[in-house]
Amino acid sequence: MSNDAPAPEKKGVLTGFKEFLMRGNVVELAVAVVVGAAFSKIVDAVVNGFINPLVGAVGTKDLDKYRSCLKGPCEYSSTGEVVDGIPIHWGPVLSATLTFLITAAVVYFLMILPMNKFKERQQAKAGPVEVPKTEVELLTEIRDVLLAQRAGENGSPEADDGSATAGPHGSVGPQRGSGISTNK
Repeated sequence: MSNDAPAPEKKGVLTGFKEFLMRGNVVELAVAVVVGAAFSKIVDAVVNGFINPLVGAVGTKDLDKYRSCLKGPCEYSSTGEVVDGIPIHWGPVLSATLTFLITAAVVYFLMILPMNKFKERQQAKAGPVEVPKTEVELLTEIRDVLLAQRAGENGSPEADDGSATAGPHGSVGPQRGSGISTNK
């Protein structure tokens, strides 16, 4: 028994790696990571130079020093470590949340939103995308063409109900070999 299927094309390790890297999502993700890392320094500067002083107008300037005591009054050593009580350090959480929100807002409004509008304009210029036909639609077209050809050969009009008309061999079409015929 022969195997007529073509052998799968062998790819080198570097070729496969290059194809993986050149996929759209991987390249976009790499760019996003690099831009996000560079942009995080700007966000840190905004938080430390603008938001922390605003918060400092109410309390201490450094958000990392904001904390509350969960159980009893907290007592601290000279090094700043908790000796007695259970502290909750909510200042760093607030600082990280503000940093995240600012980063997300800037990335969305300066990168994502303009890119989406650009893609929408490109799709509008390209025009409507033709939707491929389903198998059922293709098979229906093939059936209709075959019926029209058969009707043209016989000179008889095609049946209005869409059913096939009997051809010269008495069935829908000529049978292979010594098939059963509907002629009587």
